[in-house]
Amino acid sequence: MRIVFRQFYQFLINRIATQSQSNDFLQRSAIVFSPHQDDETLGCGGTILQKQQAGTAVKIVFLTDGCRSHKLMAESELKSIRRREALAASCLLGLTEKDVLFLDFKDGELHKHQDAAVEKVKQILDDNQPEEVFVPYYREYPPDHWVTNKIVLSALRMYQKEVIIYEYPIWFWHHWPLTPITLRRRREILTEMKKFLSSCLSLLQDFNYSVDIRQVLAAKRTALNQHQSQMQKLIDDDDWRTLEDVANGEWLECFFHNYEVFYRHRLLLSQPKSWGS
Repeated sequence: MRIVFRQFYQFLINRIATQSQSNDFLQRSAIVFSPHQDDETLGCGGTILQKQQAGTAVKIVFLTDGCRSHKLMAESELKSIRRREALAASCLLGLTEKDVLFLDFKDGELHKHQDAAVEKVKQILDDNQPEEVFVPYYREYPPDHWVTNKIVLSALRMYQKEVIIYEYPIWFWHHWPLTPITLRRRREILTEMKKFLSSCLSLLQDFNYSVDIRQVLAAKRTALNQHQSQMQKLIDDDDWRTLEDVANGEWLECFFHNYEVFYRHRLLLSQPKSWGS
């Protein structure tokens, strides 16, 4: 049954993929706001690569320091490691060190510093005047993800200049039937079916834009591998989880299909509206 539903889900994704990006998409300057070091590559890596190949100005802003992804290492050491990894990955995405900004709010505590974060993001917008902004999808469930969305959109309202917004999914893909889930009780089955129907509705209602990344898939994977703390066990311990460990690797493969999909919109009168063609 899961195979059938996966095929249907893939049909919906392909429906989005029939929409090719506009001719000037790759020439528009952009800032990618990432809650953690690796989200930028997972959600937008192929898009960043192609914009850079087109000679377009792109910057990446990391809102948290990523220090709590693994409890087996001291937070200060992991923070330093993840910063180095982010710079290495960004380099392979075509950026220079000056194109990468770290706001260094503590991993998992971004919600406590929203006002300060909005002020910093507003300053970044003022300094760089981007034509496009990339943020995590507003229905992402990890707190740092949806708070990043909230912070950036709040800063954009203060910025008061027209910017096209692209919301990229990360943990949105972590659900049945894309990832395997062992269900033993009827209530669990009903819960997962509700999530499945809700995600289908999101695909139909929200995700309205796709970018063909087939030419840069290998380069995107290479960039992601620079996030070694997330892709490898830095400590030989079963509790050191990697991205490959999530759903037996099926979740990770969601980011290496032929297209990156987005919810594209813009802010009008302080409210997000769908972006027309």
